[in-house]
Amino acid sequence: MSAESKKAHNFIQSLIEEAIAKGEHTGKVVTRFPPEPNGYLHIGHAKSICLNFGIAETFGGECNLRFDDTNPEKESQEYIDAIKTDVEWLGYTWAGDVRYASDYFDQLYEFAEELIRKGKAYVCALTAEEMAEYRGTLKTPGRNSPYRDRPVEENLQLFRDMRDGKYQNGELVLRAKIDMASPNINLRDPILYRIRYAEHHQTGNRWCIYPMYDFTHPISDALEGITHSLCTLEFEDHRPLYDWVLENVSVPCRPRQIEFARLNLNYTITSKRKLKRLVDEGHVEGWDDPRMPTISGMRRRGYTPESIRNFCDMIGVNKAGGTVDVGMLEHAIREDLNARAPRAMCVMRPLKVTLVNYPEAQTESLTLPVHPQNPDMGEREVTWSRELYIDREDFSEEPPRKWKRLAPGQAVRLRGGYVITCRDVVRDPQGEIVELTCEYDPATLGVNPEGYKPNGVIHWVSAVDSAEADIYVYDRLFNHEAPDSDKEGDFLDHLNPESLVVIRGARAEKGLADPRTDIPYQFEREGYFFCDRDKTEAAGRPVFNRTVTLRDSWGKGGK
Repeated sequence: MSAESKKAHNFIQSLIEEAIAKGEHTGKVVTRFPPEPNGYLHIGHAKSICLNFGIAETFGGECNLRFDDTNPEKESQEYIDAIKTDVEWLGYTWAGDVRYASDYFDQLYEFAEELIRKGKAYVCALTAEEMAEYRGTLKTPGRNSPYRDRPVEENLQLFRDMRDGKYQNGELVLRAKIDMASPNINLRDPILYRIRYAEHHQTGNRWCIYPMYDFTHPISDALEGITHSLCTLEFEDHRPLYDWVLENVSVPCRPRQIEFARLNLNYTITSKRKLKRLVDEGHVEGWDDPRMPTISGMRRRGYTPESIRNFCDMIGVNKAGGTVDVGMLEHAIREDLNARAPRAMCVMRPLKVTLVNYPEAQTESLTLPVHPQNPDMGEREVTWSRELYIDREDFSEEPPRKWKRLAPGQAVRLRGGYVITCRDVVRDPQGEIVELTCEYDPATLGVNPEGYKPNGVIHWVSAVDSAEADIYVYDRLFNHEAPDSDKEGDFLDHLNPESLVVIRGARAEKGLADPRTDIPYQFEREGYFFCDRDKTEAAGRPVFNRTVTLRDSWGKGGK
């Protein structure tokens, strides 16, 4: 077992080790990641992906990718393609071909008939409202359906008629015959098949009846030889039904279901239904909006697969549940990017600086490291010229106490360049500051003469040799720690109106005219920013999404 595997050891690994030691299966661990193709994957799915593929890797086994495609009304090829891309981007490879629950529709149908012949399933004509009434409550037992004791042959014929399209949506369902008095409501004769006249993205119009998840999933696991079916805790109450199905049909093996706590992040919504509403109602640009907790959104924002895998390792796997501070995710992103993101300078709100003692037609090339702690990443060139830009926020006419930036009569060092001193302020007719006239000290390139103490270090770019850029400053989509907890209101009430601020006309150092699109840059003193390829092509100039700020409140307080 690798050092990484030992680091991530959890209770599921312990259970699997015990099972192997007891000889409960051949020793080859086979897991699966079974998403429903009814939306894009989010950060919670990333935890499940890392767990299922990671467990398989740890034990030298395999992990299947299987789409649970039993509800064609909500599924699409778009979601299937996006999910495959996300899994691959996270760095995982599934065993063999992509699988679909619909691959097993013929076998699932035969297993349903097997249950009917054994007297363990029946066709029911109760309406949805009547079925809910008959089911009972957590405090009262349910009542048997009046159709529960149909003869086997009648049930078989009705089920075949359902398959052959002789009934309409909702007229009939196939139910398991288990125990209407069970304290576990999932065992009170659950529905196994329902009628749905909808074209399926894999099987077309071949079927008009579709199996339910609780019937499909255990059988699909068994047909694929899954040894450990890893599910989140909400499926714990479904495990008796999972086991019941496997006990009562002729499947080739008995997978073991193990539950773990799902990932809950504060300031975040992970319900696919609610994420879809954000998309459909136009509150975000799409499933891959960088404010979304989807894997595609995080990828577009500049999160790296390594940082997400490290985050999933940090939070661990347990049954305790709880909510994880989103700052912990941001910390994992910073930790990864700090070590390998190339550095650059970008002036968000440019203020012109004219060096009155620098020759008008002259420029010079200055050399800065691509990464100050990693010389192997090389060097970059920036242009020094008479006219420069600094950030408007780095100048104050009436500076507060301990001001470490530029002010009238004060000197600052420009990062990697010379020390400059502000001599005058130029205003437009409305009184707004539009330019600073300054002097540079030619003896200060890379050094501070004895007794010379500039007021601080600020970033800058050349006004004549820099790239215009747009900056999309993304922040948290919600301004409430638990946006889904308001029982009286709507989670949309907690949308953060400042979750996106667009800055036009920023100026970036010349190397960013053609930026990398594989990893974010650290814009010095500003944060990490990732080139948005699609927006860049549309705008005809570089467009950068803010990945994460430099400040790490979780890293300071959490540690």
